[in-house]
Amino acid sequence: MSDAFARLALPHLDAAFTLARWLLRDRAAAEDVVQEAMLRALTYFGSYQGTNPRAWILRIVRNVAYDRMGAEKSRRESSWDAAAEALADPSPDPEAALYGRQRWESLAAALDALPAELRECVVLRELEDMSYRDIARITEVPVGTVMSRLFRARQALLKQGQDALKESPA
Repeated sequence: MSDAFARLALPHLDAAFTLARWLLRDRAAAEDVVQEAMLRALTYFGSYQGTNPRAWILRIVRNVAYDRMGAEKSRRESSWDAAAEALADPSPDPEAALYGRQRWESLAAALDALPAELRECVVLRELEDMSYRDIARITEVPVGTVMSRLFRARQALLKQGQDALKESPA
């Protein structure tokens, strides 16, 4: 069973970490959640009968993350340095590097400001390229709710971007 589990679960570790990272906003907590989720998945692997292992794994990750968020509601900290460095322009031009980092930090702050249920839909759709149906399975809501959440999230992100442009000096 462990070989079958490894073939099913290991290809989805990056997606699991991405979802946990965006939900929890903390790298160490995300690593802990992914580890706990994988243990839960291994424990219940004998009863797995689905056809989409990625959605199954991400649903477990989501549930573990929400359990942790409920337990640690008062503790909120954000750490985007590693992600910002990874996405920043690697060119030797310091001005371009600064601009890339500022763009990433702006996007990260905008995503961070979204409520968790909107943020998870954006992460699953835009970063993990999951279908609306799979997102609905993971979040345990109807497809129409997923579409509504994505619409609201995108509208909020657009508004934050427009507000930022208004505030920037000319």
